[in-house]
Amino acid sequence: MVDNNIFDNNSLSRLIAEKITEEIITGKLKAGDKLIEANYAEEFGTSRAPIREAFYLLAIDGLVERIPRKGSVVKGYSERDIIDLLEIRMMLESLAIERIAELDTPESSLIHMEQLVNKMDLVDGDRLEYAMLNQKFHLGIIEMSKSDIIANMYSRLGLPLLSLQRLSFEWVENINKSLKEHHIILNHLHKKQFDEAKKVLIKHNQNVFNPRGKSQPSIKGFNN
Repeated sequence: MVDNNIFDNNSLSRLIAEKITEEIITGKLKAGDKLIEANYAEEFGTSRAPIREAFYLLAIDGLVERIPRKGSVVKGYSERDIIDLLEIRMMLESLAIERIAELDTPESSLIHMEQLVNKMDLVDGDRLEYAMLNQKFHLGIIEMSKSDIIANMYSRLGLPLLSLQRLSFEWVENINKSLKEHHIILNHLHKKQFDEAKKVLIKHNQNVFNPRGKSQPSIKGFNN
């Protein structure tokens, strides 16, 4: 006989993990913050088992880590970690552009990308909303490559990358610059100017390292 409690606990664990994910991405929870099992158990009116499972799911996503004698905390990333994360993203997206150049890209894919950029045009200073749309735009480039290997490797950057992108958009001028570059990339893709699109994409990714030409507290806030 199937134990329905197993399914209930799994669903609850995912729900809890989603809530904590949102708190991390929005900055409510920061690197190093401790996650208290008892607090979440009380909030959700459950035992600690689904909470531990939620923490486990978050650890797989790279958002939480277990530290001996301290428990589960929001994972922090060193400056080297952040650079590695962004460089891997840049390499995968550049490779995706090369694959797109070898394919007959369907117009529907470009229409989807254009719809995303149009939505980004309408974002009024909402950093999280812009970061989510920005992530979808870059995922669109990966999907257009039609490479399962590139897509699978890119998916592993996942939520930590989204958190970093949200932090990089703390300043409105960063959003405006990013949006302008998205328009340019899309225009090059429409015109099948793939080398030009790749150059702008590389520059676009490099701007996340140092978008204002100097060290930023927002990026440092992603660290331990």
